[in-house]
Amino acid sequence: MGRWIALAIALFSAAAAAQAPNSVLLVAKPELADPNFHETVVLVTQAPDASTVGVILNRPTVRKHEKTGETVYSGGPVMRGIFVVLFRWERELPAAFPVMKDVYLSMHPDNLARVLEAGARRRVYEGFSGWIPNQLQSELQRDAWYVLPASEDIVFREDTAGLWRELLEKARGARTERNATRVAMPR
Repeated sequence: MGRWIALAIALFSAAAAAQAPNSVLLVAKPELADPNFHETVVLVTQAPDASTVGVILNRPTVRKHEKTGETVYSGGPVMRGIFVVLFRWERELPAAFPVMKDVYLSMHPDNLARVLEAGARRRVYEGFSGWIPNQLQSELQRDAWYVLPASEDIVFREDTAGLWRELLEKARGARTERNATRVAMPR
């Protein structure tokens, strides 16, 4: 657990200093009781103002976007009435911040319209996830989440129905492999 916490903190800190993409995936552990995050996979990053924000990748809603007919996903419990767009774009846009190489997050209506018009690879969310200072670190210390690297394939995956279970097994497998390696190593 300590290694994951150190990794997450290092990613957030380094990105804040360098203003570089710095995303990770939080995979909710089965015992996480918060209904906002039960069985979720959350793409999290540090915004330019050093706040920690993210969107839930595997919570599609029944709502369709009025202009495109695309499924709108629930991004999280913060500002549920606001659209947030996660999109692939080859250059920075104002009021958008990088989460991965050529992948940005924005809630600015002009960016949403521009991304929709351009037909860019995207996902539209209603609301987002956010943590007050030290809240996520506390959750990580309480062992509420697994932390995995983020990839464009995962964040734009079309069928997210089995995503949580798949990444949960991957995280558990990685943890078991690390533990087995530690046990097998001579002292």
